Amino acid sequence: MSPNILKTNCNVFNTWKPMWVVLLEDGIEFYKKKSDNSPKGMIPLKGSTLTSPCQDFGKRMFVFKITTTKQQDHFFQAAFLEERDAWVRDIKKAIKCIEGGQKFARKSTRRSIRLPETIDLGALYLSMKDTEKGIKELNLEKDKKIFNHCFTGNCVIDWLVSNQSVRNRQEGLMIASSLLNEGYLQPAGDMSKSAVDGTAENPFLDNPDAFYYFPDSGFFCEENSSDDDVILKEEFRGVIIKQGCLLKQGHRRKNWKVRKFILREDPAYLHYYDPAGAEDPLGAIHLRGCVVTSVESNSNGKMNFCVREVCLLRLPSHTWTSWANINQSIN
Repeated sequence: MSPNILKTNCNVFNTWKPMWVVLLEDGIEFYKKKSDNSPKGMIPLKGSTLTSPCQDFGKRMFVFKITTTKQQDHFFQAAFLEERDAWVRDIKKAIKCIEGGQKFARKSTRRSIRLPETIDLGALYLSMKDTEKGIKELNLEKDKKIFNHCFTGNCVIDWLVSNQSVRNRQEGLMIASSLLNEGYLQPAGDMSKSAVDGTAENPFLDNPDAFYYFPDSGFFCEENSSDDDVILKEEFRGVIIKQGCLLKQGHRRKNWKVRKFILREDPAYLHYYDPAGAEDPLGAIHLRGCVVTSVESNSNGKMNFCVREVCLLRLPSHTWTSWANINQSIN
């Protein structure tokens, strides 16, 4: 599994923090940030058990749990369903390899499939993602599920052949399997996932019903009820870029209350919550087409004073007002 950011739960303070997580052949290391040289902690996988989906946190979505031999529980939360399933799949493989005395390593494609040394998978991946000449990402529907930002297996092979990256479809199948094993492609849907988890000679399927996606494409699946998780709505799919508490003025009673705000991008939404810890937002602001205006007003303090910035988000029918207190000092 390629390193990625997951939210982890601290058993002592029961708080969730984003961490850079790396899956090794015998354990999981997690770092405060990607550039750190030493991990904040390590979870041994030998004898550990994995639970997914994990319902220990009620409405918190896409959580899985690792329980070590010392009965210590470690919780992880992915950004969306497919990401969680990918982590669970690779962690299970690593645990199985440990139990069988085998070495778990994802990057063994060149030896196992005999990939020619002239093939540069990284460069090929960038060509496939080219917005003009690459593989077109589509919204596909199957089994009452909508797969967004993905493509079919036969489209990948068609592109490799038409782009003269391979000589025939059989060679294209070998290259596509290599891209899949190295993490450049991810399976979406039951058919493609079953091929990856199975013992077939080629984990990649040249099939119009097998769906795949690029790992950084923003892929998500709607109305997927394969487990007890509640699927993330469109407005919650965006990456969190900022969060914190602000004073918010109500648009009816005009009174001020402290609210926790979470800002997401792509799609751009601003959600606000009860700071006491409620899981569901009290409201949401779709930021597309909004105008943000900052108005400053100074207090009469001499040595230390507080600057209140008023942010007005003008929507067609409402004006939202939030105050942020910023302490500053005068020398």
